[in-house]
Amino acid sequence: MSHIRKYILFSLSAVWALGEVCAQPAPRVVSQTVGSDELLLALAEPSQVAALSELANNPNYSAVAAQAAAFPRLPPGGDAESVLRHRPTLVLCADYSRTELVTQLRRAGVPVLIFDRYATLDDAFANLRRLARELGPAAEKRADTLIAEGRARVQRLKTALAGVTPKRVIAPSTYGVMAGDRTTFQDLCDYAGATNLGASLGGLHGHQPPPGEKMLTWPIDAVVLDGADLPAALAVFKKLPPYAYLAAVREGRAVRVESYQLSCVSHHRIDGYEQLARALHPEAFTAK
Repeated sequence: MSHIRKYILFSLSAVWALGEVCAQPAPRVVSQTVGSDELLLALAEPSQVAALSELANNPNYSAVAAQAAAFPRLPPGGDAESVLRHRPTLVLCADYSRTELVTQLRRAGVPVLIFDRYATLDDAFANLRRLARELGPAAEKRADTLIAEGRARVQRLKTALAGVTPKRVIAPSTYGVMAGDRTTFQDLCDYAGATNLGASLGGLHGHQPPPGEKMLTWPIDAVVLDGADLPAALAVFKKLPPYAYLAAVREGRAVRVESYQLSCVSHHRIDGYEQLARALHPEAFTAK
């Protein structure tokens, strides 16, 4: 009889535990940055998305602008009150999010997930897995699928580019800086068959002012610009020192990527790898 009683008690405990799990409310997630918007929309059920960042539907910054248009967004410079209005059970931030915002959210009892690694594709994959664990088993399966697909795309790209001579490139900016190493542009170059001269010859770390006259001697094969209109983008730099004095700029040796691809920190950065590689090495993708 004692064995039967133990079995019944064990069974009831299992039922109660299952009831507790089922009773847990579905996550309501607010994303405070574009990078976490892209992760969230890739993994979550629509009902789990409470709100996205203010830039989520801006195609200049977001890889998922069209998809994001269906969801509420935080207002510009959103404070803790504007986040809490959406009754989140989790808020996604980055290590560059305002410290006071994160502090206020935690004081309000809301869990905050802070992403602080996004320099590489492996970091992006790790972030997918990290968020998926918060969203549940279905999201974890989606993350596994996305990562497997991403690795396959990168391998196909590597195969296509095998044997090509890397193109020597720069990424100019109207903000008075140029991309060196430890940047998303460097990551693009690493996968797209390119050498970032800002890093290799300029010795730039992160985003720093361009080295002026020194650039005039650089063997630039192509200038990488963003935007929908390549001639219009190039015209800006034909009037802007020091770029106006570069032969590559004057002669129009430029290629284009989408605006968001120069700064993408999620798994969508693979889109940029592929677009830049095709622009720099069209011969590698010509059907044989």
